[in-house]
Amino acid sequence: MSDNKCTHQMSQFQREEYVSRINRVIDYIESHIDTVLTLDELAQQAHFSKYHFHRIFRAFVGETLNQFIQRVRVERAATQLLVNPKKSITEIALDCGFSSSATFARFFKESFNMSARQWREMGLEKLSNNGKVDSNIRKTVSKNGKDSQDSFGYIDNVKQRDIINSLPLPTQQWRSTMLDTSNLTVEVKNIDPFSVAYVRHIGPYKGDSKLFESLFTKLFTWAGPRGLLNQPDVKILSVYHDSPEITDEAKLRTSVCVSVPEDTAVDGEIGKMTIAGGNYAFARFEINGDEYEQAWNAVYSGWLPDSGYQPDDRPCFELCHNNPKEHPEGKHILDICVAVKPL
Repeated sequence: MSDNKCTHQMSQFQREEYVSRINRVIDYIESHIDTVLTLDELAQQAHFSKYHFHRIFRAFVGETLNQFIQRVRVERAATQLLVNPKKSITEIALDCGFSSSATFARFFKESFNMSARQWREMGLEKLSNNGKVDSNIRKTVSKNGKDSQDSFGYIDNVKQRDIINSLPLPTQQWRSTMLDTSNLTVEVKNIDPFSVAYVRHIGPYKGDSKLFESLFTKLFTWAGPRGLLNQPDVKILSVYHDSPEITDEAKLRTSVCVSVPEDTAVDGEIGKMTIAGGNYAFARFEINGDEYEQAWNAVYSGWLPDSGYQPDDRPCFELCHNNPKEHPEGKHILDICVAVKPL
């Protein structure tokens, strides 16, 4: 093997190791966003010296560590202001990790060029008028959901390539029009937490089916030889960590995932995280590949307002149930999964 090839392989391995460590920190931040996060503990999560960690994080993420933490906090608060209208602004600020309402007010005004109260009032007015918030002022009704335990989608004895082809790629995910919800089946279930291995993407993804195919190919190329795709209850999902109506598309995070045993070892660009337990609404759809946007809208603007539930503060995801190429009409069968709590 030539020296150049050895050097290239070593460089690629080192980069994948860095990506793995940064992803570990991002997962830690997201699951501890309501606590005080120190440089020491985050550097320890990444196994980097704290003297170099800041520079490494910024180089890979495109933001300083503090900018990233504050942005995630303020964007999470922006969503909660709309989906939790009975919760006070101060409560939301503290729950999202801000030390005081004054600190939160300053960051919110800097981020959205309006106060949190104005954001909430304008957003709720828009919601009451047409079920969604005007994207021109970068508001959101969308928020987070998660994946489940028992009646998930099972992909039994499917070849790796067939699994890739079966993915309901979220090429038109975000909402504008509505599907007819008269036959929509939604079931709220309490699920246990479970582990997933993932490949993460940061940046735009809407309409980019080639991107998702590439991400899933990378994930399945790793999972296949380890026998993880042959598990009787394997779950394939796409997790969305941010609201595209709030977060700049260059900073959107999505993770393509496969369920794995808790003790599964991961390496390189393959990360591992836990999908939290709790109540989730599972909305079953059988749709064409260009109807994802309408399906999401049917959940958030159709079913949810009359359900007695509101979204909880956890990432949403899509769960695959079939290979559309094997469906007589080429339909995608999937669950749109939203974490919920009572109004």
